[in-house]
Amino acid sequence: MARQENDVEKIFQVKIAQRKAYQETTIREKMAQEELVEERTDEEGNRWRKVYFGGGAHFRNWLAQYQELGFEIEVEEIDSTGFKCFEESGEEMHRIWIKEERS
Repeated sequence: MARQENDVEKIFQVKIAQRKAYQETTIREKMAQEELVEERTDEEGNRWRKVYFGGGAHFRNWLAQYQELGFEIEVEEIDSTGFKCFEESGEEMHRIWIKEERS
């Protein structure tokens, strides 16, 4: 009976390790996708450049600095699903966009 319990425990530990590896891969993929997001154009033809991605105190600091410098800013909330630290804290993730001057 003890051997069966040991086998079940080993299987359980393997499943946990597999799930953790999958979650880490998913996060790496999401971060890689986010790195590809650099700029966008709105419906009026204005170009916007992403200058920040994240949350918490760092987000608030970056936002305050760009506001202080007088940039036109847009903030976009991002789905934090899969980002364990954000999910557990209930904190939101954001992108900060600054409007580029037209030439």
